[in-house]
Amino acid sequence: MVRDTILVFRRQLRTSLRSPAWAVIGMIQPIVYLAFFGPLMRNLAKAPGFPANSNSWQVFVPGILIQLGLFGTSFAGFGIIADWRGGVIERMRVTPVSRTALLLGRVLRDVVVLMVQAAVLILTSLAFGLRAPVVGVLVGLLFTGALALSLSAFSYAVGLRVKREESFAPMVNVFVIPSMLLAGMLLPMSVAPRWLNIVSRLTPFRYIVDATRDAFLGQFETYEFLWGVLVAAGLCVLTVYAGIRVFLTENA
Repeated sequence: MVRDTILVFRRQLRTSLRSPAWAVIGMIQPIVYLAFFGPLMRNLAKAPGFPANSNSWQVFVPGILIQLGLFGTSFAGFGIIADWRGGVIERMRVTPVSRTALLLGRVLRDVVVLMVQAAVLILTSLAFGLRAPVVGVLVGLLFTGALALSLSAFSYAVGLRVKREESFAPMVNVFVIPSMLLAGMLLPMSVAPRWLNIVSRLTPFRYIVDATRDAFLGQFETYEFLWGVLVAAGLCVLTVYAGIRVFLTENA
């Protein structure tokens, strides 16, 4: 399975390298947020409920990182729909390649591409004024990679089930937009009204965002950081398992 996963990963990575424009386009939105929304956060740093002992960039950049992971991999299912329609999945099915590797190779490619985008985003953030401990930044990248792995696997599973772009697109949009707003990716939910703060805890991404912000602040012993680790690990296990089950049944 490991050998097959590497083979699928290399094939998918070559496909991405032949069309690098998509990776560049995926970077435009977060950089636009950095340039035009980030400066607005400076005055909010004095608002009640804003994380103490932090500057605006230590709060804003982690949210943008998670947003990059959310948008960068939630739409990965479009690729599997195109492969299914083009007969790629059918041709793979008649080979001895592991069915699990068909998923893991694609997911690994998505994680690698997203991590490169995240690294570029962090380097760009340094020019805007981000200052954070190196260990915290690395931990934040791990959270971003875990989210990418989870959402990529889930997106491929849904895409392979739905098999129609016109059905897949609205499903993803209904999922992505509320998740972004409720998770507090742009603004910390600690400054939100109490009822909205409570509702936001129903989405798992809230815990990952809070944990990433704690990491950028160098705070690794908080309950928010622990919950973020547990939620990120749980999402990885559940979504990868669900994705593998779909690939096994669809290619049986």
